Amino acid sequence: MIDTSFLGRFQPLDKIYCYDVFSQGFNGWMTLMPNFTQAPDFDTRESIVVKHQWPPVMLSSATYRYPGTHGALSGTYSLKLSTRPIVSPYDEMPIPGSMGHAIKRLSFYHSKRSRLQFEMWFSYTAEQDRVSSTEDLGGLSENSLRAFGMGFDLQERGNRAFAGVRYVNAIDGKPHRRWQYIYPAEVSDSDWAYGTEGDWCKRGVDPLWYGRRYPDGRHDGFQYVPDGEQQLCYNETDCKINWLYFRFLLDVQKREYIEFQAQDKTFDLRGIPVFPISAYARIEGLLNPLIWVENDAARRVFFYVDSVVISQD
Repeated sequence: MIDTSFLGRFQPLDKIYCYDVFSQGFNGWMTLMPNFTQAPDFDTRESIVVKHQWPPVMLSSATYRYPGTHGALSGTYSLKLSTRPIVSPYDEMPIPGSMGHAIKRLSFYHSKRSRLQFEMWFSYTAEQDRVSSTEDLGGLSENSLRAFGMGFDLQERGNRAFAGVRYVNAIDGKPHRRWQYIYPAEVSDSDWAYGTEGDWCKRGVDPLWYGRRYPDGRHDGFQYVPDGEQQLCYNETDCKINWLYFRFLLDVQKREYIEFQAQDKTFDLRGIPVFPISAYARIEGLLNPLIWVENDAARRVFFYVDSVVISQD
């Protein structure tokens, strides 16, 4: 049953697909696994992206060395995404293990749909395994997290589309603090795959890890949100978690962005189209919400999700 006292933290549309409180379990969220489909022994298709090094999602009570257990906004456990303690420079392809990813596999069930919305309460921090500098607050480590994002992988009416936003927190150790939305640059399929010929992925698909990156923060898979600068609440140590609200609203009928909200700030994206991609086989009606995190230093970073609501009207 949906606890209406908890639901008051959200602003759902008329029809609720799912209300996931992770203190009650995984609710179907998992890491993105390789496609074990190739003969003769369930091998994976050759690709420049190596998915089997991504850390698995887990349920976490957010235990730290000093205070013990932090817990979650809604109870004891939250969904935890993490990275391995490895990193590449921003303008290079992300190396295996430098990103964490969570996905839930849904499909459209209501034909008269107009808008689709993703909401969640989240937090993030870096592992306090070292002091980053001799300056004041040298152990803050906020700039060890490069980026995080959320959105949808959709397929309907003969097209696939990725729609969502990401927060670029830091670039090679320097603060950036700007939002971007998913939309691919005018590049070839080869450039989309970092100059690789014949990779399975096409322009616009999986912008989380495909698409060239540039030293100033630009990315061939994303565009900057107008007036998209924002300083999020990040406290001084890894045991001081502040839960943040996020909401992303999409017009699936017009295939356009509408808006998203982070904390108490709403960003207007009306009229920005969602890039259509030729449909893939067997996945008509796909509605997969996505969450990901990426580090900016050779240390683990953690992204916590207390609860998620997916809704439509």
